Amino acid sequence: MKIKGLLAFALAGAMVSAGMPAALAATSRMDKIKSTGEIAIGYRDAAIPFSYLDDNQRPIGYSMDICHGVVKALERDLKIPKIKVKLVPVVGSTRIPLVDNGTVDLVCGSPTNNAERQRLVSFTPTIYVAATRFTALKKSNLRQLSDFKGKTVVSVAGSTNIKWLSETNAKDHLGMHIIAAKDHPEAFLTVASGRAAAFFMDDILLAGLVANAHDPSAWMISKTAYTIEPYGIIEPKGDPQFKTAVDDAVKAMMKDGKVTALYTRWFTQPIAPKNVNLNWPMTPELRKAIAHPTDSPNPEMYK
Repeated sequence: MKIKGLLAFALAGAMVSAGMPAALAATSRMDKIKSTGEIAIGYRDAAIPFSYLDDNQRPIGYSMDICHGVVKALERDLKIPKIKVKLVPVVGSTRIPLVDNGTVDLVCGSPTNNAERQRLVSFTPTIYVAATRFTALKKSNLRQLSDFKGKTVVSVAGSTNIKWLSETNAKDHLGMHIIAAKDHPEAFLTVASGRAAAFFMDDILLAGLVANAHDPSAWMISKTAYTIEPYGIIEPKGDPQFKTAVDDAVKAMMKDGKVTALYTRWFTQPIAPKNVNLNWPMTPELRKAIAHPTDSPNPEMYK
């Protein structure tokens, strides 16, 4: 009995040391959702058009709609008439810890799936493929990275973009001063107010901010794409039962055309709150990811 107890204790310790919370290692989120009738979904409040607040302060968007589709699939899988959705606001620096500690079950926004993050959390099959670019006021005449030598630029804390920007700044000896903003609107305002020359972020997020700006014609988005950023819904690590159920739900929506229809709604038609049309056609990279679903963090898989 003592040997069995020691083995159980060692196994629990190994799971915790591997990054899996002890409370979640012994049971799946599926069990928790079935027993409580509730799922906690993390959302971003200003990641247009993926997850943002409407005029009623309700989170809406492309990623949110996909997550609501996942919830309906879980209701069928668990034979629950209605799963209560608890909405939890997250930012770049909190979304992964909140999934890891069990506060949030899924994060539905615009998170990049990369190898570093996959050591902490899992991701659904890719639902969008973005690229790092920068936006700036046209009057600044900024076109390429060499134009930023010694200048102040901004990105968002906890993003893959700011990590790439910091590494590139050091590698290319650009001498940029990098501001870490709390969120996308704060970063955009930093450029609009003249406190930074440009905002480096995923292109579609920049497009959403520019389209909703006071004078969209005053802004430019760089033609050069610096990185490939596959987006997925964040899932807990080490929970194969939950991951299979969620991933199967996303794959089913890809196969039956729901994801493509949602893309049309959020990227090529007028959207709340200002009825602005982003006019952002689906890229070949995303078409490939929908036709052949993958949760790979490797950018080469999307070329």
